[in-house]
Amino acid sequence: MFSRILHANDGSEHAFHALSLALEIARQNNSELHMVSVEEIDYMPEFLEEVREETGTAARRYHGVLQRARTMAEASQVRLQTHVMAGHPVRDVVLLAADLKVDLLVIGATGHSALYERMVGSRADRIIQLAQCPVLVVK
Repeated sequence: MFSRILHANDGSEHAFHALSLALEIARQNNSELHMVSVEEIDYMPEFLEEVREETGTAARRYHGVLQRARTMAEASQVRLQTHVMAGHPVRDVVLLAADLKVDLLVIGATGHSALYERMVGSRADRIIQLAQCPVLVVK
């Protein structure tokens, strides 16, 4: 049913719980599984070099997340393709899902930004509104 799945992972325990479910769905359906981690850029960069610096920081920040995810994927016998980028988490997850033409997007209900979610609204809610594919939100 799901030939291509995307999982968004911010390194939180909710995200890894969602990854466990995404791995199980991918294994059962023999699906292609992608995982994306987005380091948020909080400002409008003036120079391209600033974006490159943020991307390098994202790769270093998510190194442990990627290792843990790959270990989980190996244990589940699922091939995992990873993507790390710097940008806006909601926008970039939704754009990548569209670019990859995924059949399912799997996300955690909450992440590291509980204060942001109380003040502005849940990123999960925004992804649900904007994604063009089905979204599975895992508690």
